[in-house]
Amino acid sequence: MVEAEDKFSFDEEFQTTVVALICRDADFLARTDGLIKPEYFTNELEAGIAAAFLGYYGKYHAVPKNRAVVTEVLKEAVAKKLIRKELVPDIPGKLKELSELTISDREYIINQIATFARHQALKSAILKSVDLLEKGKFDEVERLIKSANEVGAQDALDAYDFFARASVRRKRREDLLAGRITKNGITTGIMELDAMLYQGGWGRKELSLYMGGPKSGKTMALIDHSQAAALAGYNVLCLTLEVSAEIYEDRLDANLSEVTMSELGMRATDVEKRIADLAASGKIGRLVIHEFPSGTLQPRGISRLLSRYKSEGLTFDLIVVDYADLMAPNFRTDSLQENLRSIYIDLRAIAQTENAAVLTATQINREGIKAAVARMEHVGEDINKIRTADLVISINATEDEKACNERRLYFAASRNQEDGMSLRVKSALDRAKFIAKVIGRE
Repeated sequence: MVEAEDKFSFDEEFQTTVVALICRDADFLARTDGLIKPEYFTNELEAGIAAAFLGYYGKYHAVPKNRAVVTEVLKEAVAKKLIRKELVPDIPGKLKELSELTISDREYIINQIATFARHQALKSAILKSVDLLEKGKFDEVERLIKSANEVGAQDALDAYDFFARASVRRKRREDLLAGRITKNGITTGIMELDAMLYQGGWGRKELSLYMGGPKSGKTMALIDHSQAAALAGYNVLCLTLEVSAEIYEDRLDANLSEVTMSELGMRATDVEKRIADLAASGKIGRLVIHEFPSGTLQPRGISRLLSRYKSEGLTFDLIVVDYADLMAPNFRTDSLQENLRSIYIDLRAIAQTENAAVLTATQINREGIKAAVARMEHVGEDINKIRTADLVISINATEDEKACNERRLYFAASRNQEDGMSLRVKSALDRAKFIAKVIGRE
């Protein structure tokens, strides 16, 4: 049994904030891995929820975001008696409270937890040392105290012991086959496209890239996928350098309301009601738009923006940049190719450190515009974009196809799934839908 002095010394509000971070922030869990024990919490229900989410993170190094997966994780916690059955009716209200909680001073919280964990480790080491001192095992005492003093928050990304984790991988694959968990990708909103992607959607820790000519629908594609992810419950950050935030909002309104762009003014009330109904459903994620002048946004600016939102308790699953070629490098050189290379490398690094999917777009060159299918060698300016991106999909359409609002999405390059395949789709650009219907796979 855990004594009172082994509980968190923080007040209940602080403890609730910690549980909210456990439920929402994979980076927080990576930084505090091994420092938090469910029995430290004074609120029994919060302790049980923390146990469920900590257990999931221990297996999959991720936070469950899909609503169905969260339900199964909590059911399993009840079955294992981590949460008493009498507390089950209170779970929905507590989850709502945790999801809506505004969190600030995230780094301070991590430091406080690390300090508490170090205190616990030192206390345990001192108690164990009494017997060791009597037996003259001074080296062992020194080792215990040294180990306790080294307890703290993690600064690096997770380490994976390959051979030791064989059973973890086996369990994950079995759970995927059985439907107990879903793949970790961020849905594209198109079932057929998700099925073609290794992670079942845009890959976390990956940089995905649309490639197309002028007016080919690149921005429309990014907007379409943004709203689809938000509707599925994921938090989405849209950074636009090409069109204004107001235009982004208009296109999103048209997409979600099924009202054509030309009718938004005449049907303004209908559009507002549709968006309000979606917001009131409680099933959607956040969709945040930031507008930047072309050539001003640097990768480190994105990192600062993400840190600011993290301090408020908001982490993003999908980061959409419209588009990377219009960004500025952290350190500008006289070489356009070097500038672009560093932008794409830094964007991919953001995906990795934030455990998020990054989706952006780029231009194809003149030969690609003329070609029936734009391939990797048709990328504009610098082939290093292809080398850096995990997935490159080109947008293709003949004049006849354009007249029918049809496009072919060609997998020009891929790190984790088959390339050289195509998906034929029909667009409804009047309603800002890049993919209104899938025609078939080639």
